[in-house]
Amino acid sequence: MAMDAERRQAELIEQFSAQAAALSSGPQLAALVLEATSHPALFAFSELLTLPALSKLTGTQYASSLDLLRLFAYGTLKDYKSNSSALPALLPDQARKLKQLSVLTLAESTKVLPYDQLMQELDVSNVRELEDFLINECMYSGIVRGKLDQLRRCFEVQFAAGRDLTPDQLTNMIETLSDWLGTSDNLLHQIQEKIKWADTTSELNKKHQKEFEDRVEEAKKSVKADNDLRGHDDFLSESGGIMDFEEDRIRPKRYFSHLG
Repeated sequence: MAMDAERRQAELIEQFSAQAAALSSGPQLAALVLEATSHPALFAFSELLTLPALSKLTGTQYASSLDLLRLFAYGTLKDYKSNSSALPALLPDQARKLKQLSVLTLAESTKVLPYDQLMQELDVSNVRELEDFLINECMYSGIVRGKLDQLRRCFEVQFAAGRDLTPDQLTNMIETLSDWLGTSDNLLHQIQEKIKWADTTSELNKKHQKEFEDRVEEAKKSVKADNDLRGHDDFLSESGGIMDFEEDRIRPKRYFSHLG
């Protein structure tokens, strides 16, 4: 469902961008801003602010329409009320849209929104009106999901659509991502160095193991050779003893034969 909402936002932005490119006069462009900020399904406006056609309103009598579009991109109902004298009057659809955007802004900072805070920010006089707005205009539209807690008098936010990032927020996000990328690169380098060290250590261990096995094998061969040589010498010694014994037996016989 989130993907469908994003796709719908992209389609509407493309639609209004194409319309703006075909317009040239201030009144037409101001009317386009009015249409875009009143559209019930459009909640992203920063891309429209970058359109060359709309930048033509700067410095003209319709510049306030561009300021209003900027307010819808980054501001809240409270921001509008503090500067309403310099901005066009809101139509009912625009007022409702700005209230919806105000809820999204509040949900960015905390997931538990007290009823008292919401009523003040949304210019709502009672709890019933507030709950009806949260249910019918926020949850049913899909921009937020949450739970109304009448006992604790708060709205527990489970999901909220993101708003346009201000230039400062975008700069901070880029810096944060750059820092994260640098940290990731350093970590990757450390991991690669550890892998290299482990590979080198493994090769050395294999080499030492091979040298040890070779020495063991040489020792085995040496011991075997010594044993073989010692066995041969023993055999010769034993053979010599037998021959001496045989000679001793023979000699007396010869001696006695001479006597006879």
